[in-house]
Parts: sequence; C-alpha cells; structure tokens
Amino acid sequence: MRLRVVAVGKPRLAYARLGVEEYAHRIRRYAPLEVQFVKEAKDLLPQAEGHRRVVLDERGRLFTTEGLLQELRRFEGERVAFLVGGAEGYPEGVRERAHLLLSLSPLTLQHELALLVLMEQLYRILTLRAGHPYHRP
Repeated sequence: MRLRVVAVGKPRLAYARLGVEEYAHRIRRYAPLEVQFVKEAKDLLPQAEGHRRVVLDERGRLFTTEGLLQELRRFEGERVAFLVGGAEGYPEGVRERAHLLLSLSPLTLQHELALLVLMEQLYRILTLRAGHPYHRP
C-alpha cells in the first residue's frame, strides 16, 4: 500500500507539526508515504487522483484500530490517499468521491489534531500489519 496524506493547510500548532513529522518518519519504515499540504479544500481531490480516497469526516464510519486495518486491507497493493479538510470542511463532491468516509471520533476534532490522530493510527495499523505487538487492547 502506497500512502498519501493530503491536508488543508500546514499545521501551525507546534505539537501538531512535530507530531505529524515524527509519525511520517515512523510510517516510512513500513510503507511509502507522501504528506502534502494544500491551501484550499478544493485542491484535495486533484492531489488524490489515481488513488483510493479515504475522506475524514465526522459522519463517516467509526472503526476500532483492528477494524480499520481490516478495512484498509481491501486496498492492499493500491495507492491510498487520506484527505483531511480544513476548518471550513469540504466542498461539494469530495465526500461523494470517497471510497471510504472515515470518522476518527464522534467528537468534532480541530483539523490539525485530526491530522495528528490520523498519522498515529496509520503508524499503529502498519505496525500491526507487520506483525509487531504494538496494539494493546
């Protein structure tokens, strides 16, 4: 699985920026990863062209970590783009073109925090996929 994370706006909060950088470094040990930042939400879909699109949305499906790993196995061998909207959400058409709408929580998360949580979960999923005993129920 080749991963691309496309997010609106670079993280301004220091903890989010450093956390995204740290998890990107960790993820690259397990899978190819690109992290891209776009200025506006209308630029998300063009950056996900040719990829399976996973759109983060509070109305999406909730998974356990293991459940998300199983769901993403459907995309094994493919390019997968995770799209993270900004404070204004998504323009029309983004949700409709998703292969998966993913909710990280029933709570509304600030978009920089959602990006950081996504990166941590991708790392956790990839370590589980590699057979590491990382997950503790």
